[in-house]
Amino acid sequence: MNLSNESATRRLEALVRELDAIIDSSSDGLWICDAEGRVIRINPASERINNIRAEEVVGKRMDELLAAGFVDRSAALEALKEKRVVSLLQTNHNGRRLISTGTPVFDEAGEVIRVVVSERDITETERLQRQLEEQQAMEESYRDQMLQMQQLELRNQPIIARSPAFARVLRQALKVAAADSSVLITGESGTGKGLLADIIHQHSARADKPLIKLNCGAIPETLIESELFGYEKGAFTGARSSGKPGHLELANGGILFLDEIAELPLASQVKLLRFLEDGRITRLGGTRTVQVDVRIIAATHQDLQKMVDEGRFRFDLFYRLNVIPLNVPPLRERRECILPLVRHYLEHFGGRIGAQKRLTTAASDRLEAYDFPGNVRELMNICERLVVMSETNLIDVSDLPAVVLGKEAADDELNGDWPTQMGLEQIVASVERQVLRRACERYRSQARIAAALGVSQPTIARKLKKYGLSCG
Repeated sequence: MNLSNESATRRLEALVRELDAIIDSSSDGLWICDAEGRVIRINPASERINNIRAEEVVGKRMDELLAAGFVDRSAALEALKEKRVVSLLQTNHNGRRLISTGTPVFDEAGEVIRVVVSERDITETERLQRQLEEQQAMEESYRDQMLQMQQLELRNQPIIARSPAFARVLRQALKVAAADSSVLITGESGTGKGLLADIIHQHSARADKPLIKLNCGAIPETLIESELFGYEKGAFTGARSSGKPGHLELANGGILFLDEIAELPLASQVKLLRFLEDGRITRLGGTRTVQVDVRIIAATHQDLQKMVDEGRFRFDLFYRLNVIPLNVPPLRERRECILPLVRHYLEHFGGRIGAQKRLTTAASDRLEAYDFPGNVRELMNICERLVVMSETNLIDVSDLPAVVLGKEAADDELNGDWPTQMGLEQIVASVERQVLRRACERYRSQARIAAALGVSQPTIARKLKKYGLSCG
């Protein structure tokens, strides 16, 4: 053998080794059959997919393997018959679902001399697809249930607008409902900003889609981002193994109401602004972006413009949210609504315990003169307390809580001089309210109050809501 033949042989051997390496390293299964459909070779991926050894099938014809139930269909036989590339779904003897593509190889005369079949196991992909569809169906069911509950709750809520100021706000809400712009609702705590969001949702084109509510001030800063944008599996310690959609995903097609938007951390403000710009979100710990269609309604009792000036709230997010501003007047500026609301809630809470309570003229006058710093929320709490604690069906001035009777009576309550008709639970609640009221006056923010009183910020948020108080 001369040198040129030796060189050609080495090149050929190197080429064969290279082809072998390519075939064996493929993650897809590969079968090579001759013109009669006889198996010449399979690669390691095919051995793994089909749970066989190469020597079990090499030398056998595909029609024999088909008859033996090794597979239910053969891409190799179809490609030989059709003399073209054939792709099909098949199930092997292990019950695995495969996508197989048979590619015929022709000689110079146009005759088929080989068939190369590539196969890919899609069993796991189909399982994950089914799991995803089931999860999406559960989310749809969850959203439908929330929507039905929201609509039922809204039908049961009173909309009492006896004052021109509040009637004007309701007219504005109905008008902006027809648009799809962002809305910023401002007003003191307990004025009914959430109710206004309900009205906008009910009269909007998105009424048959969810209204998802998130109180930014009631969730710790470390969790707010995952609640808003969701998270993927293993995003952080304690995360669900399946991940979790955020409120923006749950509100897809509907409205997301962000209450206490001023409490949103700056880092989350950046991500919310990005969503408002392109409508896309990325779950915490994920890389895939999702397009969602959500209208944003935000609310706050704080002065956002002042917070922007002080650098505590992003100016670009403020202008994105403040497209249509609505301001809800406090109850003391719409006193015409006070007594109708009181009568409604006395009837509402009385119905729960089978009692019919009514007010004396003197008690009505004192309630109407009271400023209700906690607004409608405080009024509801007072009405429930009167229904439960009053001895008779006629509520008189002596039944009213000390805070309604004036500052001096409230201070006596904190100093231990309580009316004789008050029980322990009522006294404790009254003292707690006064402590929180004074803390609000002194510290002006939920976080500082929580630090001063040695409790968590969500606890303070919950108790302020309970007593109809606001800070800032």
